[in-house]
Amino acid sequence: MAGLFPHEDGVPMTALTPLNTSAHALLGTLTANGVDRVFVVPGESYLGVLDALSDFPEVDVVTCRHEGGASFMACADGKLTGRPGVIMVSRGPGATNASIGLHAAQQDAVPLLLIVGQVPRKDLRREAFQEIDYQRMFGAIAKWVCEVTTPEAVAEAAFKAMRVAVSGTPGPVVLVIPEDVQQQAVAQPAWIAAAPSATQPDAAGLARVHALIAASSRPLIIAGGAFEADGGRDALLALAETFHIPVAVAFRRHDVFPNTHPLYAGNLDLANPADQLAAFESSDLILALGTRLGDVTTQGYTFPQYPKPAQRLVHCFADAHIVHQHFGADVGLVGDATALARALCTQPVAGDRAARGAWAASLHAIHERRAAWPGCTAQDGVAFVDVVHALADAATDDMMVCLDAGTFAAPVYRHFPFVYPQRLMASQSGAMGYGAPSAIAAQLRYPAARVVCLMGDGGFMMTGNEMMAAAERQLPILFMVSNNNCYGSIRLHQARTYPGRYVGTNLASPDFVMMARAFGMQAEYVTQPDAVPAAIRRGLHAQAPYFIEVRTSLAAILPDGVDSIAGLRLRPSAA
Repeated sequence: MAGLFPHEDGVPMTALTPLNTSAHALLGTLTANGVDRVFVVPGESYLGVLDALSDFPEVDVVTCRHEGGASFMACADGKLTGRPGVIMVSRGPGATNASIGLHAAQQDAVPLLLIVGQVPRKDLRREAFQEIDYQRMFGAIAKWVCEVTTPEAVAEAAFKAMRVAVSGTPGPVVLVIPEDVQQQAVAQPAWIAAAPSATQPDAAGLARVHALIAASSRPLIIAGGAFEADGGRDALLALAETFHIPVAVAFRRHDVFPNTHPLYAGNLDLANPADQLAAFESSDLILALGTRLGDVTTQGYTFPQYPKPAQRLVHCFADAHIVHQHFGADVGLVGDATALARALCTQPVAGDRAARGAWAASLHAIHERRAAWPGCTAQDGVAFVDVVHALADAATDDMMVCLDAGTFAAPVYRHFPFVYPQRLMASQSGAMGYGAPSAIAAQLRYPAARVVCLMGDGGFMMTGNEMMAAAERQLPILFMVSNNNCYGSIRLHQARTYPGRYVGTNLASPDFVMMARAFGMQAEYVTQPDAVPAAIRRGLHAQAPYFIEVRTSLAAILPDGVDSIAGLRLRPSAA
């Protein structure tokens, strides 16, 4: 006979859980819909779900050290699979910590499911210990927030959550489960959500787009993240080549189009030069495909011209809320960008190919000038652009570059020539701390790929503890930390706006190499540019996690003549 133990409410529960509980129905619904990995920080408010995971050996449970790191992992996993990444946390502090990943998923249009344990039903809305009203907390971030109050509703809510997360603009959903509705006997459904069907362009819309292309001599495609779907990159490439249209990728979507292709026009980011923007503005047709045309991609809603562009504008996105939201399009299509690209390729080739050839060549030449590797010398450390250059030279065809936020990442966005299956893993929300968690999620999802994580000293100290998962599982990730003892991007803004007044941006850092070794990793410290290539080669050939700390230059990222090291405590180069 099973022994008994008291629940915290005093309700006796058997020590052996049956296999037909509401928690099992939840997990059965998730696994039926392709969930094979969950990222967790355990908590007493969802013990029933944690226990039920014991009966789902097909689900890889990744135990994390902080809910922020776990939510970034789930966000990265959702980006890579196209289905919701799943994070499970306890109520109150756990859910609050996890909110950063929800914001990243919303900004990145990534499907994510946050499961939160909640106080017992009788205590709801009584301001109980660690209670939060999650509809009020997450309502402006998540696509849907559901707090179930009966055991029978748990699987139903999970089934809907899987659908909502991937529909329209993908994004985060939140499922809140009180702790006393997780272990009751309920039916065990096997509901499988049908994948959203690609919305095909109607004949009239297709004809209008084709006519605009035919009449254009300087067309430009702005390609967004929707092309990260299966077959999307191939469809985009085929469209560009069929009609000889140059492609500019939206903010941090570098890997949707080969950066070395003659039709690649560059990326729209935080700091496009004036000559490149002027060239883009001289286009006579913009095909904004699979992009929300957000503020960064549109340069603060100035390109295209707000609210009615000077050029003809075609905007195709799979969400009616987005099309025509900011810019009045000549043709607004609520549909799948990949399907539109494929349909256009079936139409007769039209347009002045010679004129477009000259147009595409001029845009590509501007991109190549901007992307050319600079010569850089620095007296206060290694210029991190030299590190990125060495990494690009050593890059494998399947390299996945996982970036944290900071000025160290700028050389990657500007110079690294991504060609799929190489991937850029970077958060559009600009949140620090994304680097290490995203690298772990990427290596778990693609064990054979070469995963490289680039972080600054600030971002590393936010979620670097998640490296323990890489050490525990011997994931061969190359972790590289750019250490300039400073919040560099904020120091840059201070130098431009309040020169000489550097409050709050100096950082005192521990010995990162010793930290990595304490995690059980091979680690080394690099202080000279000529030592960087060999260190990267050693890291890329390692069969286990490898850690490199680089003493990087702060002066190299600041305006000329700025005192970059005022107040900094630098680690001795002999360390």
